Amino acid sequence: MTTQGETTMTTTTRTEAPELAGLPLLGSLLDLKNDSLGTFLRARRDHGDVVRITAGPPGLRRTVYGVFSAEGVQQVLAGESANFRKDNVFYQEIRESFGNGLLTSQDEDYLRQRRLVQPLFTRRRVDGYADAIAAEAETLLGEWREDRATTVDVLQDMTRLALRAVARILFGTDVDTAVRVVERSFPELSAYVLRRGYSPLKVPRDWPTPGNRRADAVHRALYEVCDRIIAERRAADRAPGDGDDLLTLLVEAESAEDGRFDATELREQVLVFLVAGHETTATSLGFALHLLGRHPEVQARAHEEVDRVLAGRTPGAADLDSLSYVTQVLKEAMRLFPAAPVIGRRAVAATRIGGITVPAGADVVVAPWVTHRHPRYWQDPERFDPDRFTPEAEAARPRYAWFPFGGGPRACIGQHFSMLESVIALAMILQRHRFETVDAEVPVAPGITLQATGPARCRLLPRTA
Repeated sequence: MTTQGETTMTTTTRTEAPELAGLPLLGSLLDLKNDSLGTFLRARRDHGDVVRITAGPPGLRRTVYGVFSAEGVQQVLAGESANFRKDNVFYQEIRESFGNGLLTSQDEDYLRQRRLVQPLFTRRRVDGYADAIAAEAETLLGEWREDRATTVDVLQDMTRLALRAVARILFGTDVDTAVRVVERSFPELSAYVLRRGYSPLKVPRDWPTPGNRRADAVHRALYEVCDRIIAERRAADRAPGDGDDLLTLLVEAESAEDGRFDATELREQVLVFLVAGHETTATSLGFALHLLGRHPEVQARAHEEVDRVLAGRTPGAADLDSLSYVTQVLKEAMRLFPAAPVIGRRAVAATRIGGITVPAGADVVVAPWVTHRHPRYWQDPERFDPDRFTPEAEAARPRYAWFPFGGGPRACIGQHFSMLESVIALAMILQRHRFETVDAEVPVAPGITLQATGPARCRLLPRTA
């Protein structure tokens, strides 16, 4: 008989998690601050699928349990999701900076928000945004043509493309203002959240330190642009149903059970969609182009499919199933460079995962960055190989060997939108260009999302077919 929370993957009689070695006074704090992704990889390689990691000086030390197997991830995110809450210090910092929207809310707040927002993200509704996505991709291609660009930083340009697309779909108008504010504000606020999350001693946010003052300024800038656009939209003299942008739909969202979003809730939802809504797409597209530039044989297969399926026309939502190899390229890019490389939770009650006891109140981390490289599920895991995502290969793997959108009841609500945008944009780009990678390796580090810490330049070569 197994206790509640114990899974069938138990292969050892050990009940206490092995601990990653660290410094006597600080534990693994410096390793996590300097290279958390490498630290989690090392923890799994040296100690297995459930590892205890301590960080911080005595008296302020925190213990994190890393869970790296697909089966363990499924237990945390899906099978026993009610026992693993978004209560850790990083989510609290994100909540303080970006509000209590879908990304950070919990319990009844989350359920109410999800019920109000879910009708806005049906497949049929999202497919209706294909033309807007294609228009923004065409704008970027026009800029490359006008600038006569020969070398581009694909991550920077895909971030701009994804941000403009989500702003256009969210707001309908005033895209440029929103894009400029987010471009300036998000990286600084993300770094601020990360610094505070790792700091054993936190200066109160209302103390007038230089860091707090800068964070407050960008925080206010984000809120102000959202508030202004929401106010303008609410003041517009339009009948219900006249607008199909997401903001109009959010303003009009209502149910007898859940009521409507008030002004604060609207702002927080808009901010989550604006900030988080472009990151997965930008990361997937940017690294897909970077990897295609390093693997010309894969790029040639993607070009062949795009030419055969589209024959020069602009792709739409109906083409997604036919652009199967382009989709495989994107999924493999998301395996190697997941936009959310680490996902945190906190255990409510003591739980056994793979035969290891995770105590009540413990911080728990599941890491796509690590599980997506787990040799149990991925042969030669650092190799770029889109054929890992044929239907047959996907069916042969555990469900949570690949989870770039999270999973369970808190899975990303916008995952179909992200895939739609990514496939359409990548297909349009490949219709016009070939890529040769200039920067063979792109250094990355986790923030709120995965961040490149160096350039991702590619030579841009026109195609004649």
